[in-house]
Amino acid sequence: MSVEGKLKEAAGFVKEELNEHGKSPEAQKRAQEGRDLRNEGRIEDGKPPKTSEPGTGAK
Repeated sequence: MSVEGKLKEAAGFVKEELNEHGKSPEAQKRAQEGRDLRNEGRIEDGKPPKTSEPGTGAK
């Protein structure tokens, strides 16, 4: 596991959490950017990307 991958995953998580409940298109776009960054970090660390719907609690 790389430090860079962990940081990307953590930063993406924070960005997603801060914006996922926003109703504006801008907030939804930022939340998607966070999901993408999070998955990029997961892939770098050899983990599968999260593909479930956000907020479902799926592991």
